[in-house]
Amino acid sequence: MKDFAGTPGTLTGLFLRMGQCLFAAGAIASMVTSKGFFNVTAFCYLIASMALQVIWSFGLAFLDAYFLAKKKSFHNHVLLSLFVVGDWCTGLLSLAAAASSAGVTVLYFHDLGSCSFGEECTKFQLSVAFAFLSWISIFISSLIMFWIWAAS
Repeated sequence: MKDFAGTPGTLTGLFLRMGQCLFAAGAIASMVTSKGFFNVTAFCYLIASMALQVIWSFGLAFLDAYFLAKKKSFHNHVLLSLFVVGDWCTGLLSLAAAASSAGVTVLYFHDLGSCSFGEECTKFQLSVAFAFLSWISIFISSLIMFWIWAAS
């Protein structure tokens, strides 16, 4: 099977995983530094979902780096099936968390007129933006993994 951009064990695959990990960590960091995030269930769900995404993406980035260092191609069908399911599950969780947090953020800013939390509202928006950026890279990886799995 031919390797293409985003395939596990390639440099672009490693960059996709590191992007997922860094964007999810950014979402966590910007949300945790705000004081009132724990009062909103959607924000707590965002923290939990992004934490799972950091762990999953870091583990797969480590595997990508290992395969790059060994200059080996990754085409184990059983592990590939596990990665496809894991990517799709974490992707759906991340999308749900980002969308629900975005809904709460829109409620604060537009529907209620203004956000009464002050500077915290900017952190909420930044966290949601990072969560969506993480989801975009997860989506790309999920499609690539599914494509590889279907072709094998």
